[in-house]
Amino acid sequence: MSGPAKATPFRKILIANRGEIALRIMRTARRLGYAVVAVYSDADRDALHVRETDEAVRIGEALPAHSYLDIGAIVAAARTSGADAVHPGYGFLAENAEFANACREAGLVFIGPSPESIKAMGNKAGAKAIMHGLGVPCVPGYQGTDQGDAVMLAEATRIGFPVMIKAAAGGGGRGMRLVGDAAAFANALRSARSEAQGAFGDAAVILERAIADPRHIEIQVFGDRYGNAVHLGERDCSVQRRHQKLIEEAPSPAVTPELRARMGAIAVGAIRSLGYEGAGTLEFLLDCNGEYYFMEMNTRLQVEHPVTEAITGLDLVELQLRIASGEPLGLTQEDVAFSGHAIEVRLCSEDAAHDFMPQSGRMARWEMPGEIRVEHA
Repeated sequence: MSGPAKATPFRKILIANRGEIALRIMRTARRLGYAVVAVYSDADRDALHVRETDEAVRIGEALPAHSYLDIGAIVAAARTSGADAVHPGYGFLAENAEFANACREAGLVFIGPSPESIKAMGNKAGAKAIMHGLGVPCVPGYQGTDQGDAVMLAEATRIGFPVMIKAAAGGGGRGMRLVGDAAAFANALRSARSEAQGAFGDAAVILERAIADPRHIEIQVFGDRYGNAVHLGERDCSVQRRHQKLIEEAPSPAVTPELRARMGAIAVGAIRSLGYEGAGTLEFLLDCNGEYYFMEMNTRLQVEHPVTEAITGLDLVELQLRIASGEPLGLTQEDVAFSGHAIEVRLCSEDAAHDFMPQSGRMARWEMPGEIRVEHA
């Protein structure tokens, strides 16, 4: 970053999210002495995050498109409440460059990377091109702007089946399809585009060669506005169902200290060259020969961040808040020490009788274990 970076202090944080995510951010913000503002849709007016906050602002109707995804409504809520910073949480607008920019234009501190970084890395196609340019190994694929059906089929054939179709603009398994052969491609493409449009407002997709039996390894990174950057080791997120992570652990049983150092150095080098500020995660596929390939970057905090907190003793939300206010990272790579082993399990509401499809309903019984960390709402 050229010239002296300035401090951007704030005292009241609007959390542009709901449920467990909002409560997690609230906990650290309060410990550090910040006031917190919650937002809610009509569906969530009695939710726990609304009951726990200092003040709450209604931002719209039950549908997320009319509330949690409504940039204007969230910026207006920040103004009305007198918040001077916004934490997007994870999901919803957390990786939306337009939202980060709207916060900036409204004079709000966005607790996350710059709109430019989000735009550069938030699109899988662009991110792969940038990483490729930095010498980071990437999964072979197609991330061109020509999205025509015939071109996509030709590119899939060139890459070789099986291929993965992925939404260019988002993650979380939405807009993702594994396609075994050319015959199934057209239907899979149509359905992936439709899901991507619904989830991210962008139907563009990329293609990648499907790597056989890979491990899904992600590296947690932090950068500040003074050019400091560190990695906090890896998380193994290989246990998934329908491209949704179920079990995450740190450290990975498949990653040696040498491999960790190598992947960590690549991740840190990448965010340094981007001038990246805040929390981020670089996701890689690790094959059975120990080769790894960059897939995408998440420009936000992640659901599985607690396993990293457990083995490093760091509070990742605290680091986010300190960096966003203009404090230097205050950590060198040598300061990051790993101790023990942590596993996070996501409890999903599913219908076991119907292929474990996601299902909602009334929870009849919920007992909190006392000895382990539980994030819930």
